[in-house]
Amino acid sequence: MPASMAAILAVLWRSAFSPLLGSLERTKGLSGLERLGVAVLFVIPDWAALGACFALAAAVVLFVFYIQPDASDLAPHRTTLDKLFERRDTIYDNLRDLKFEHRAGKYSEGDYELMKNSLEEEAAVVLTEIEQVTESEVRRPRPVRPPDRSTR
Repeated sequence: MPASMAAILAVLWRSAFSPLLGSLERTKGLSGLERLGVAVLFVIPDWAALGACFALAAAVVLFVFYIQPDASDLAPHRTTLDKLFERRDTIYDNLRDLKFEHRAGKYSEGDYELMKNSLEEEAAVVLTEIEQVTESEVRRPRPVRPPDRSTR
């Protein structure tokens, strides 16, 4: 650390609790540029720095405790179709896990068939619901074609 920096730190340390004029008088042994640096540090009055700290703390408390986010920002917008696809994927994952656990010997043949049939029935119901939802979204009236009047 350069000697001039050490001198500035020593002056600041000694004058930390002194009033503004007392701290500036203690810089008489420093060069002009060093003295300017010390003076700039003490130009802001203590009440202004303290007020800025209180304002920052109040803004943080206000933001953290009083500003509530919109409910629409928190929940993702999921359609019925999204929910059905998620349910379908979950059932497929369960079927895959069931098959793995059966091969590992965790379930007997009878238990495996019972659970597999139950999951397959549930998957069929979900796939039917998906088909109904997609048909209702895609279904459009078909234009009626005029009869063909061409003669052969």
